[in-house]
Amino acid sequence: MAENIIIPQNAEKEDIYKSILPQISALTNDEADLIANMANISAVLKMAFDFLWVGFYLVKDTELVLGPFQGTVACTRIACGRGVCGTAWKERRTIIVPDVDKFAGHIACSSLSKSEIVVPIFVNNAIIGVLDIDSQHLNTFDLVDAHYLEQILKCL
Repeated sequence: MAENIIIPQNAEKEDIYKSILPQISALTNDEADLIANMANISAVLKMAFDFLWVGFYLVKDTELVLGPFQGTVACTRIACGRGVCGTAWKERRTIIVPDVDKFAGHIACSSLSKSEIVVPIFVNNAIIGVLDIDSQHLNTFDLVDAHYLEQILKCL
């Protein structure tokens, strides 16, 4: 297990992802517990990018239920198809929202959130949860984030 996470300073976003991906892999490789791995991934992403909120929601019956996260208090339960998280789950795809105020049905857990990305977690073609990241800035997320976050989730 990695004891220290090294985050490159003043680097481009893609270079940061390239640096943390193998470190996350090393961190999760020998740990079988999903919750422990989600907790550490949340911490690394929060440290690396200083996002407003980074966390997981897990599928429990017909809802997403709050899992490990870094940030302020969050919504506890989200219905399938509701908000960005529920929509990503229902549509089985990563959703990038440049401005949350323009996403119909956005769930405002924090008024500080301005943009968001939600990435589904697939296990044997079933979605077991989503990774949700909120930023305090508009237009934070793009296809670079989507690509590397999808790769990071394979470490679970």
